[in-house]
Amino acid sequence: MLRAKPRARRSRYNVSYRLTRSVPAVIAAALLLVVLVAATLTYKRFDDFITATTGHHINPIGEVVQAIEPAPGTIAYKLKHGQQVNILLLGMGGYENDAPFLTDSIMAVTIDPTTDRVMLASIPRDLVVHMNLQTPSTRTWVNKINAAYEVPYTDIICCVDPQYTGPYGGGRAAEHEVGKVTGLTFDRYISVDFVAFRDMVNALNGVDVCLSTNLDDNEYPNYHNGYMPIHFKAGCQHLNGEQALEVARSRHAQQPQQSSDFGRARRQQDIMQAIKKKATTVNGFAKAPQLLGALQQNIHTDMTFSDMKAVYDWGKNLPDSSIIRIALTAASGVGDGNLLDSYNCGMGPYVSQLCPIDPSFNMIHKYIGSIFVDPKTLGEKAPVQFANGANNFAGLDSRVTTMLDPTGLQLADPVTHRASPQTVILDYSGGQFPLTAKWLQTFFGGTVVAATPANSPPAAGQQTYGLVVVLGHDFALRFLGG
Repeated sequence: MLRAKPRARRSRYNVSYRLTRSVPAVIAAALLLVVLVAATLTYKRFDDFITATTGHHINPIGEVVQAIEPAPGTIAYKLKHGQQVNILLLGMGGYENDAPFLTDSIMAVTIDPTTDRVMLASIPRDLVVHMNLQTPSTRTWVNKINAAYEVPYTDIICCVDPQYTGPYGGGRAAEHEVGKVTGLTFDRYISVDFVAFRDMVNALNGVDVCLSTNLDDNEYPNYHNGYMPIHFKAGCQHLNGEQALEVARSRHAQQPQQSSDFGRARRQQDIMQAIKKKATTVNGFAKAPQLLGALQQNIHTDMTFSDMKAVYDWGKNLPDSSIIRIALTAASGVGDGNLLDSYNCGMGPYVSQLCPIDPSFNMIHKYIGSIFVDPKTLGEKAPVQFANGANNFAGLDSRVTTMLDPTGLQLADPVTHRASPQTVILDYSGGQFPLTAKWLQTFFGGTVVAATPANSPPAAGQQTYGLVVVLGHDFALRFLGG
């Protein structure tokens, strides 16, 4: 018997669409900023920065060789030869917080040079995983995924595997655990603490950010293991570093639009866009020394200068429309959820935690691995609607629509259908959209059926044009990991 899921309230499927079209990925605001401002600095100053953040000096001869013909396996080589690049971005509290190595922000970035697109996937800090960072690797430790990075730097577990120790141990551990969830193998990681974020905004003399609603949070963490209230009005305003950090970090806003995963992601994206915009102006370049100083002591990465330059060269002219932003979420009534639920899945009854609907993560792997839909398929602009035929899995249609909304498919609001043991793709178009029908069949399984209102009577609210995917009991089982 499948677990029944409450149907989440939804108006139109445009929340994640706005996020996908909002701004360049955070990698543009972090890596590109470093490379851009470095162009105005002396070699010695930039070498100091690279040494502090990566642990290695710049090798001028090596950089020239890499630029001419990069070595196989490097980021430059992959981008040059059309191979995907995966980078893990981590944001943590730093020394001013009581848990300095917990990563409050976890984002997986995939660069796809064959289609000139970038995926930015947000992984929630409260996602519970069974970590295998110890030796032997059969030993598991149940915790939130944001604890992976702190393993080498604390004594929270014993017998840490040697590969997760040393200066890059935290990044390697986070890559391993996020890789299990997403199915991605990461090439490099970047970790930035809140001090760098705040100081970077201050070095730019603040940034201008617009809020869609008020933001009132009475449980914002202060610097003394307690809480303090923060209040921001709707509209555009100038923020200093501390204020920008508050807007980005707030997790308990009274306004539902601001407290949801989508609301936090939108605010963070807007702030990063403001930073990027100001840093790349003439006045921003004049602040290059201050920017480098703000980042130098509070950013850590295993990227080389060649890696940074390769990413910059590839993405410097990338339009905002090439960024696909997704987030793993649980249903909350605002923005809806997709592949996660909220219940006690190992951390105790009084701990905030998120749990994968599919404990094997196979559905998340399939989702992330399918996010770059072929442009020719998207070019058909086929009207697509999802109908829930697994009537003992309420809300499956909403979850699937939320998942696939950022891909660029033309999605209508979902509906409930008559019970269907098997998934069926009803083609009311007379075969006008063959590529889209094939993609849907590959993702969902089932058969494509030539449909008319007469031989396939519509459910209430169902369209009778384009393609309608009736999600059957078979897909619901796969969605749950069965």
